[in-house]
Amino acid sequence: MSRLYRVKEFAERIRKSTSTLRRWDKEGKLVAKRSAGGHRYYDESDVRKALGIELSETDKKTIVYCRVSSRSQLPDLKSQVQSMRMFCLGAGIAVDEWLEEISGGMNFKRKVFLNLFDRIERGEITKLIIAHKDRLVRFGFDFFEGFAAKHDCEIVVVNQEQLSPQEEMVQDLMAIIHCFSSRLYGLRNFNFNSALMNMAELELKKKIKEAAETNHG
Repeated sequence: MSRLYRVKEFAERIRKSTSTLRRWDKEGKLVAKRSAGGHRYYDESDVRKALGIELSETDKKTIVYCRVSSRSQLPDLKSQVQSMRMFCLGAGIAVDEWLEEISGGMNFKRKVFLNLFDRIERGEITKLIIAHKDRLVRFGFDFFEGFAAKHDCEIVVVNQEQLSPQEEMVQDLMAIIHCFSSRLYGLRNFNFNSALMNMAELELKKKIKEAAETNHG
């Protein structure tokens, strides 16, 4: 369901005054909807109208988003882009934009990522294609998929496991361990804490290697 806005909320959303909204309503430029009780309200379609980006289906974009965590993974990023090009070509998908980003999957303040979802919210994107769920986010994929669906955007997951580097998962898991262990033990036990992290990292890498060998066996 599309989000509903009261007049004041809508004015803040589109950065206009409530008096401007009343004038637009009277002029027929942007007519407010009315509840059963006669109260004015707006929804996301009104946001797009107000921002001047009411788009037809043919105007909406199909975008491929590729990501790695660090610059040391640039070869992985190139391989990811190339694999996605081959997939889209084979599937007959016409891509309007190719987006690349170097940042961690648990960083929800990524510049390209935030801009991407701003555009989804504005109704500019009809299809977002990614190699694997964790190329978009390490955790919370279902939330972002649901958000996109509410704004008429389909997220297509190619599920190419080889494009999801194992070392990234180790880095992300270690970041979580570090966060919680720092809170548990505090800075006073930094050396002991570091030793625990090193042991945990070695164990994680061992388990991941064993899982990979099992899958390939």
